[in-house]
Amino acid sequence: MKISTHISHNQSLKAKTLLAFAFAAMLPFGAAQASGGLKVTATNATWQTECSTCHVAYPASLLSAESWKAVMNGLDKHFGTDASVDAAAKKEITAFLEKNASQRRRDAVLSANGKPQLRITETAWFIREHDEVSGRIWKNPLVKSAANCAACHTLAEKGDFNEHNIKMPK
Repeated sequence: MKISTHISHNQSLKAKTLLAFAFAAMLPFGAAQASGGLKVTATNATWQTECSTCHVAYPASLLSAESWKAVMNGLDKHFGTDASVDAAAKKEITAFLEKNASQRRRDAVLSANGKPQLRITETAWFIREHDEVSGRIWKNPLVKSAANCAACHTLAEKGDFNEHNIKMPK
């Protein structure tokens, strides 16, 4: 008895479609993974305006909802700065961040003290994605810190973190 290993075109197409849906389900909610980098697809005008006043408006999908809630509840002491916003803006931004936060279990990590992770730069994802960056780059005066995405990601302000759009400062 001969077993056929031939897969029809329709079966192949169905398998590829199923794989594409499975892959998409693994992505952070509110972001799309383009070849080699994060592309932000969820936006909110208040979030963009308020958060980009001091730094890139970080993609909501980079932290869990619990982490974003903790960040928003600590704006009066936001990494050494008072980044307080009015109550309406806080409510709107918090809702946006929580709705578009990472849904992946592995991203909902706690910091060493058991509290929600507040620093994107300390997440396993960030460390893994930036493991090739030398200490020399992080110390470069044009970069200043790992939180300064726009120093290397040329389209960070547009929410595009694709590795093809990286220019390392010299």
